[in-house]
Amino acid sequence: MRSQLRCPPLRCPPLSRCPAAQRGPDVSPMRLTRCQAALAAAITLNLLVLFYVSWLQHQPRAARGRGPRRAAATGPRVTVLVREFEAFDNAVPELVDSFLQQDPAQPVVVVADTLPYPPLALPRVPNVRLALLQPALDRPAAAARPETYVATEFVAVVPDGTRAETPGQLERMVEALRLGGARLVAAPVATANPARCLALNVSLREWTARYGPAPAAPRCDALDGDAVVLLRARDLFNLSAPLARPVGTSLFLQTALRGWQVQLLPLRFAAARQPPLATAHARWKAEREGRARRAALLRALGVRLVSWEGGRLEWFGCSKETTRCFGTVVGDTPSYLYEGRWTPPCCLRALRETARYVVGVLEAAGVRYWLEGGSLLGAARHGDIIPWDYDVDLGIYLEDVGSCEQLRGAEAGSVVDERGFVWEKAVEGDFFRVQYSESNHLHVDLWPFYPRNGVMTKDTWLDHRQDVEFPEHFLQPLVPLSFAGFVAQAPNNYRRFLELKFGPGVIENPEYPNPALLSLPGSS
Repeated sequence: MRSQLRCPPLRCPPLSRCPAAQRGPDVSPMRLTRCQAALAAAITLNLLVLFYVSWLQHQPRAARGRGPRRAAATGPRVTVLVREFEAFDNAVPELVDSFLQQDPAQPVVVVADTLPYPPLALPRVPNVRLALLQPALDRPAAAARPETYVATEFVAVVPDGTRAETPGQLERMVEALRLGGARLVAAPVATANPARCLALNVSLREWTARYGPAPAAPRCDALDGDAVVLLRARDLFNLSAPLARPVGTSLFLQTALRGWQVQLLPLRFAAARQPPLATAHARWKAEREGRARRAALLRALGVRLVSWEGGRLEWFGCSKETTRCFGTVVGDTPSYLYEGRWTPPCCLRALRETARYVVGVLEAAGVRYWLEGGSLLGAARHGDIIPWDYDVDLGIYLEDVGSCEQLRGAEAGSVVDERGFVWEKAVEGDFFRVQYSESNHLHVDLWPFYPRNGVMTKDTWLDHRQDVEFPEHFLQPLVPLSFAGFVAQAPNNYRRFLELKFGPGVIENPEYPNPALLSLPGSS
């Protein structure tokens, strides 16, 4: 069109300025050419468009969508996020379809570690996405981060087996979150295991999670059972492991640690018409894989002991078949102290078991022994192993070693007894060590002392504060003292004994074993 609208140059000034004699009889002062009219119209149209765009940009966002269908104009405020399902047997397609029936524009993100097989029959619409968390060579890094798929302010974490049948439930949950003061809101799903409130206390220092009845339901720390959980997207994706499985266990461990509460609402989502895991084999397989995932999750998050409602204990740490939970100790300061943690409870349990067993063997053989060093300090302070200690120390009379079959065997080489404990001569010097097992090297050290001129001494000295000689009268007689769940022998006047080794006030003033490297927070 540009070639057809060529206008000849105007060589004459405006007609109003031309002398009357030069205008000619046929020239009218108000007459415009066709080209000039088109140019004027184009300029006017451009000015109107610019004016409209400028006006639109200065309007509040809430006002731009005003009209007969406000919800459609503003769009959904919640992304449905589906993470907890089994690839081999699930009702995810029905779940997704039910939410799309309520709102065809509803954003849905289905999250899996790897491409589900058999494939999920998801609707082929732009607002339904499949996010795979495992990195792949042919995909960018952002593709493995589910937060890149979420553009809404809120996220609803929806478990498999859920069906949306009542319109507006997600919006009601949003309003409850805005008004209720809790960081999360939840609505139970009408399955065989609907959600209920629990109290949850998570202690990183002690590696523990303790569940109990919720005193202020429907606001609580955690949920047990199936529920749709809604929270702000920024809160979810600021967690350390936002979508680790099992999602319920992972989510509430992290939120309870931060002091976030969840409010269980009097709403209810329907269950799937064709529920997943309908066969006994599918349920068995899901339960087996669920237990394995939970154990891996708790180990990864640093939880070694779970105390369930009712008092049942579940351990997720070292056993006789596994290695201990920490590596070689350098400078008397275990690695976990640098992480702000104390000895893992599974390790303390193994140490208690080993100490009780060793004491039983020594007593049966008539070997005179006593609690030594930090173990005696723990017994004097609170009747147990010090919460950050990593071994147990016992003193024995060197002349009694021959009375014990296991110690005689350890002098000749390593001995594994009928209970799986390993008796051996320590490589660091002239003392004995009893390990929890061949795999797990949590241990009790046995230090052979002998009297010389009324003073107890030994042949191997290590660079420890408590590694000093002491008068034999502290052992004449020995006295019983509660320790680690049983009664052990201890030096008489053990307070003076400990102060001789560690200094005055050692019982009342706890400190880490090597304060020069790391001090106990709050210690003087």
